[in-house]
Amino acid sequence: MRVADKWKDYELLDCSSGQRLERWGDVILIRPDPQVIWKTEKTHPLWYKAHAVYNRSSSGGGKWDIRRKIPDAWKIKYGDLSFMVKPMGFKHTGVFPEQAVNWDYTAARIRAAKEKNPEREIKILNLFGYTGAATLACMEAGATVTHVDASKGMVQWARENAAASNLAERPVRWLVDDCVKFVQREIRRGNHYDGIIMDPPSYGRGPGGEVWKLEEQLYGLVEMCVPVLTDDPLFFILNSYTTGLSPSVMAYLLGVLLRPKFGGYVSADEIGLPVTETGLVLPCGSTAIWSGEPV
Repeated sequence: MRVADKWKDYELLDCSSGQRLERWGDVILIRPDPQVIWKTEKTHPLWYKAHAVYNRSSSGGGKWDIRRKIPDAWKIKYGDLSFMVKPMGFKHTGVFPEQAVNWDYTAARIRAAKEKNPEREIKILNLFGYTGAATLACMEAGATVTHVDASKGMVQWARENAAASNLAERPVRWLVDDCVKFVQREIRRGNHYDGIIMDPPSYGRGPGGEVWKLEEQLYGLVEMCVPVLTDDPLFFILNSYTTGLSPSVMAYLLGVLLRPKFGGYVSADEIGLPVTETGLVLPCGSTAIWSGEPV
């Protein structure tokens, strides 16, 4: 497992009985997590002093129970990057902290390529870009990024995170668009990218109301993206939080679609967060990576 263990402003304090106890800066939150099937004793004192708890509803969804005053939004940092976080619907805060392992990876690959050829413009496409953490990591490393998400609010949030990280003047395109239609247009326009980051949702609905299920659509989605890669790309990163989609399946998918054209290497693993109370690691999702160099 690849572990996001370099955080200072985020900490997974403990997890038990379907819940996470987390520190986001100075704010303590309790959020549900279906992976946490163990029912260990909640001995950490902050279980009983959380600022807010997200409670699921039996009818679907849920809401935050605010127990101590917190800001509407507040800033946390990861290295030189800054993110605005806040309690949102569906338990989210705007950042997936386990993804820091992928931010570090993309930044390292971009910096290495720039060291070999300082004049090279490295173009990265971030699909389903959410609030822009991966985009910021690539921008900070020196890449030109195209950030695409269908939600206007998420793209605006990503722009605000870029400003908070002093990256607002770096080369980037912020696009509110359907990711599939955007890639189709890029193919027709003949545009190419040195790297693609893809974090598609498990479920959703298309513009015509059609149901999106990742397991059924993923092969076609990745296949469609292959023509927009340059002849010598740096990486293709595929993230998934879909329980039924194993890292090995994702690795096989990238292998059959990318290696025949580009060669290279494929790896996949769970990504996770260290748990302070137990010293163990909570699995939080999976990432498959194709790269021209060993991962």
